[in-house]
Amino acid sequence: MKPDRLPGGCRAGSATGLEVIGVIDTEGDCAEWAFPADPGAVRTARTVVRKQLADWGLASLGDVTVLLVSELVTNSLRHASGPIGVRLVRPVDPTGTLLVEVSDPLPDPPLERTAAPDDEGGRGLQLVSRSARRWGTRPGRTGRTGKTVWFELALPG
Repeated sequence: MKPDRLPGGCRAGSATGLEVIGVIDTEGDCAEWAFPADPGAVRTARTVVRKQLADWGLASLGDVTVLLVSELVTNSLRHASGPIGVRLVRPVDPTGTLLVEVSDPLPDPPLERTAAPDDEGGRGLQLVSRSARRWGTRPGRTGRTGKTVWFELALPG
């Protein structure tokens, strides 16, 4: 079964029963997925991100990328009730950065906080802040509500 084309030239498919949008051919390589707000989305997001990085020859970024994606998708699950988007953009320039975005329909930006030693949560954005080259938030894409939390990781080399 061939995937259907979505707006922007994306291909629709599925992975583990979740909606997945395939690789987009843009200035840099791009891959994008949308997941329902379901606890299984975290595991599936880790799996598809790790596979995509390996396909791009960026397996060395796999551990840190899937850790940070897990944290941000988990935050989305805790605070939002709609679909969660994950997007990877690899620039053509080998000295550039891998851009990773996690989007959800909640417009409120996340707040980085200092977790007490016994707190069960509150460390996700600290991990992102300390592991990424840069990170931030922005409103959802044009015509959409919500927000996108993004981070950049330096390409190996």
